[in-house]
Amino acid sequence: MYPVLFHLGPFTFYSFGLMAALALIVPAYFVWRLLRTRGVPGEFCYELIFAAGIGGFAGARIYWIVQHWSEASKDLFNFLVGGFGLTWYGGLIGGFIGVVAWTLIRKQKVGLVANAMGPAVALGYAIGRIGCQLSGDGDYGKPTHSFIGMAYPHGTVPTPPGVEVWPTPIFETLVMVGVFWVLYRMAKKPQPSWYVFGWFLVLSGIERFLIEFLRRNPAWLLGLTAPQALSILSVAIGVGIIVVQRHKPPVEVRLKEERPGSGTRQQRRSKTRAEAKA
Repeated sequence: MYPVLFHLGPFTFYSFGLMAALALIVPAYFVWRLLRTRGVPGEFCYELIFAAGIGGFAGARIYWIVQHWSEASKDLFNFLVGGFGLTWYGGLIGGFIGVVAWTLIRKQKVGLVANAMGPAVALGYAIGRIGCQLSGDGDYGKPTHSFIGMAYPHGTVPTPPGVEVWPTPIFETLVMVGVFWVLYRMAKKPQPSWYVFGWFLVLSGIERFLIEFLRRNPAWLLGLTAPQALSILSVAIGVGIIVVQRHKPPVEVRLKEERPGSGTRQQRRSKTRAEAKA
């Protein structure tokens, strides 16, 4: 485990913090690649980093505090500003609100941005779980005697001596990289509004529902954990979006092609050949 990467004077640099930053920066590059040819200003893509980051971290922290109110209420300020207490679904909800709000303020198409954010959020989740693995923050699974079991003796939430657990952060990273690859290939083609994001809700919801059987979260309702209940809701919403939107026309209107002298590279080449023949 590498919870602490290095010290620089009075400052301590944590592996989880580094991965959290990369989980915002790296996906933003792919959002930029998806939106740059669709009439969306490049600077707006970078602004989404801050909107998603602020909303995501705020949502993740608030969701955790609500879940652990009896503990957090004893020192609320420290839990609000401290470097711990983050949840995936809280971050997803907060980041979603932040991105939608900023997209509306900047008068961009929300459905178009949502399609680009689907694969980006999947990749950000995969990178974030690398941070969980490096820091050993307790997001690992239940004890196991499997040959792939791991111990986290030096993690921020260490495992007991001699106990090995399911390395669920590794599983989630591998699965969500696959989800990112599927969604990114889908988003590169013209799709109906919100369609790719709907698939993100379905695939990520299935992943989280299944991985919870290996994790340590307590049962909440009908033998299911709270993340599993939210996963079912995520899949239901995603299926609803897919069913409603799948036959609608694509939202990816390439505005650059509407301006004189622009268009795709292939269109410019075809135009040049036609002019030469004439």
